[in-house]
Parts: sequence; C-alpha cells; structure tokens
Amino acid sequence: MTIATDPSETDIDVGRRLRMYRQMVSIRAFEEQVNQLYLRALMPGLAHLYSGEEAVAVGICEALGADDYITSTHRGHGHCLAKGAAPDRMFAELLGKAAGYCHGKGGSMHIADAATGNLGANAIVGGSIAIATGAAFSSKYLHNNRVSVCFFGEGALGQGVLYESMNMAQLWRLPVIYVCENNFYNEYTHFSETTAGEILGRPAAFGVHAECVDGQDVDAVYTAAARLVHRARRGEGPAFLLCNTYRYTGHHVGDINREYYRSKQEEQQWVTERDPLKHAADRLIAGGIVDRAEIDRLHAEINAEMEKAVEFAVSTPYPGVEEVEQDVYA
Repeated sequence: MTIATDPSETDIDVGRRLRMYRQMVSIRAFEEQVNQLYLRALMPGLAHLYSGEEAVAVGICEALGADDYITSTHRGHGHCLAKGAAPDRMFAELLGKAAGYCHGKGGSMHIADAATGNLGANAIVGGSIAIATGAAFSSKYLHNNRVSVCFFGEGALGQGVLYESMNMAQLWRLPVIYVCENNFYNEYTHFSETTAGEILGRPAAFGVHAECVDGQDVDAVYTAAARLVHRARRGEGPAFLLCNTYRYTGHHVGDINREYYRSKQEEQQWVTERDPLKHAADRLIAGGIVDRAEIDRLHAEINAEMEKAVEFAVSTPYPGVEEVEQDVYA
C-alpha cells in the first residue's frame, strides 16, 4: 500500500483507482457471502453488514500505511478487509473456526489483526474510540510517525467517551482521525431523533479540525483522508471526518422487515442513485480505464475468490476443547 504524502494530491492515479474499486467489490462480495452463511444456518449469531458503505473504509484505509492503526465497530468487516485482512481467515472467524483471526473466539464483532494495524472491532457502541486515542498517544510518545483512525457510527455521538477522547487528543495534539460513518440510522431510529445540533459542531467545540465528505464517493473520501493523514503526521493534531453514507441492509442480517422505520423507496433510491460501486465503475469507464466487460470479469473473479474462501472456512476445524480458556479475558 502506498501512503499518500502530499495533501495537495488531487489526481488519483489509475493503479490506485483500480485498487480501490477492486477492494470495494471485494467487501460487497464478502458481505453477500456472510448473508448466505446466515441463511444457510452455518454462522452462529448475527452479523452487521457493511454493504453500501464500502467507499468509506476503502478511501480511508487507502490513505494509511501498513503500520498505521485502525479501530473498528460492530459493523466492521469492511474496515478489516480494507486494512488488509484475508477473506478466508475472516470467514473462519465468523464461523468460530481455529483458523480465524481470533481463533474463532471473537466472531463477527471482535475481529482484530495486529499484523495489519487493526486493533480490533468492538461490539460496544463507541467502544474503540479510547483505544484509537491511546494508540495515537503511544505513536506520539514513541515518535514512530504512525496515525490512528477510529471508525464509529453516528450512534456513538451520544457516548461520552468520544468527547473525553477528543478533548485529550486536542490538548496533546495526538495523531488520530475520528471517522464518523453517518448511515442515518441508530439501529432502527433516524439519527435526527437522537442527535441534537450540528454534528460538526461537536468536534469544533474542542477546536478539533473537522470536515464533511460524501461517503459514497471513494475518490472524495480518499482525497480528504490523505490530507488529514498527512496533517496528523506533521504533528498538527486530531481531525474529525464526517462521512455521510448508507447501509443497504438492516441493522443486522435478521433485520429484514424494515418498513416500520424506513421505506423501501428510500432504500431503493440509495441503491440505484448513490451506490459507491456503480459510481466508481462509471468513473473508470468514462475515463477509458476499463470497459464494461472488464468490470464484469473483475466481479466474476472476486465472487469466485469469495466462494473459495467460504469453502476454506466451512471445511477448516473448530478450536480444540482444551483451548476454551485460552486468550479469553474478563
């Protein structure tokens, strides 16, 4: 992964555009397979799908280096994959298998991979915010030039730990970027019913640099992220990036009948008019980088890769009974 080092970089090269598109398609295909695992009763528990929000994770992580940190959420598959996680080990973790990143003990909402800088997903709303801030503190203390990114949903705007963390980060000029993925719904409630005032007014109250970006446009997300990452590396302190996006599916895979809190018309409008994959593909085609046939071949190739990864996860063994108390903490 190439780190963007120039905040004035506005021309995104062909290789980066193709890499980001492929990563978004991979995340979408991964989540489609996760849903099928649930429907086939092969996956214990529930999962929270990231479909529709791919441009945020990919655009942000493309601006990071392998040594940089991220923390994730209960809706974290896209973040993990964008930061470098392998689909086969991801599927294995979801199925509780020994080959998973946490040896099958973390499941969908607690995947971590220190080798790629992923400090972990977290089932607690806002639960990873202080972790990312602490990682940024360690980076500054150790002078290792690493940046931390904390992903969280707009529902976490009601958690006090966010404001304690931003206060500390601004006072100490920590290299952390708070990325708010506003998909408009706190589980089953529109955020306007739970969040008073303007979202960007909250970081502004601490003097934290804040920006808003279209979370359905991977180029826009990457450009903003590259600028903020470079700013953090220069020692200019924390930043807050609001990404307006949308989850195509329910709060979790079992949330099927959603009309009591949002309409099918609204969902369909986002899928047909604001899809990040379609937006990126149209841009690639319009720029003469690929044609429709190449896009179709890419999708087929990635779908085949995901099917193979699922086969691996289904066939690999569960951890032994003797491991039941290993790496488990209270």
